[in-house]
Amino acid sequence: MPSPLHDDVHDCTEVLRAALHANGITLPSLGVDLPGLAHPGLPPLVALGNCNTATAHKLAEALRKAAAR
Repeated sequence: MPSPLHDDVHDCTEVLRAALHANGITLPSLGVDLPGLAHPGLPPLVALGNCNTATAHKLAEALRKAAAR
């Protein structure tokens, strides 16, 4: 049976995916770090993955705008 942390990492990943999408950003490798789910003593991880420089610039710009608010 999945733990609440297991459910949370999946929910968090989807919330992050939606927030990035709302800013025109797609991280193709975004997902749950599956090996991390195998370690019950540690909190599960969200794997942000790799992106090209254009996507990294978009992400940095979105974060700068959010920080300025």
